[in-house]
Amino acid sequence: MAKIVINSIQKTAQFYIEDLGNGINLEMVLIPSGSFIMGSPEDELEQTENESPQHLVNIKPFCIGKYPVTQAQWKAIAAMLQVNKELVRDLSYFKGDKRPVESVSWYDAVEFCNRLSAHTKRHYRLPSEAEWEYACRAGTTTPFHFGETITTDVANYQGTDNEEYKWSGSYGKGPKGIYRGETTEVGSFDVANAFGLYDMHGNVWEWCADHWHENYQGAPTEGSAWLDNNDNDLRPLRGGSWYGLPENCRSACRGQSILDYNLNYMGFRVVCGGATARAF
Repeated sequence: MAKIVINSIQKTAQFYIEDLGNGINLEMVLIPSGSFIMGSPEDELEQTENESPQHLVNIKPFCIGKYPVTQAQWKAIAAMLQVNKELVRDLSYFKGDKRPVESVSWYDAVEFCNRLSAHTKRHYRLPSEAEWEYACRAGTTTPFHFGETITTDVANYQGTDNEEYKWSGSYGKGPKGIYRGETTEVGSFDVANAFGLYDMHGNVWEWCADHWHENYQGAPTEGSAWLDNNDNDLRPLRGGSWYGLPENCRSACRGQSILDYNLNYMGFRVVCGGATARAF
């Protein structure tokens, strides 16, 4: 069997910390400006049409959460004044302050960003799909930021065979692994990408700001969220999850769900751009 190589790159990330009160912090990492090829090549294993066509995107600097939003962070913000909608303070199925918050709808995630913005006086929001993929890849072009394949030693996903649905727990030449059947604490695998971000592959799917589109024909090229008047009630999800297959964890893979669905494999991370990112 071919040796599996997981690339590890150490760099010094620029970051800042938001104080959410009661000892709860939110770590935000600066993502520098740059350009990248968004989407996947046709010969990438398990590539789908909605990841095409590949196209060049120019990204302005922004800051993004080092980890998915945790349950402790969620509880801190959910206790703050409502902006547009109520938030359930303890809504996650898998309990643990250091686990990612899940069972979160797109509307819930937007309300969290609005309350966080009101608390900090900085503009927080969900990432665009382009920002998310740029942040995930961190300069790489491989299916995963750590290389050509994935193992359950470095990410949380379904790594075993499923006889009922006829799927394999491996990706390419990668080995099968385990199926944990639940979320793991953020940063558990101690595998960050070159930007210093954790859990970009697996654990929970992460909501993005865009409206859902079936492919990239006509997509923006400056990194903004792709919004239109198509009355689409679907929003993109990125990164795969504890419940998903290894191919769903690829940097280019795109999931989608209805705005108000809140399943126990859906989470998010936040972005802050503009003056905050330019201040670095």
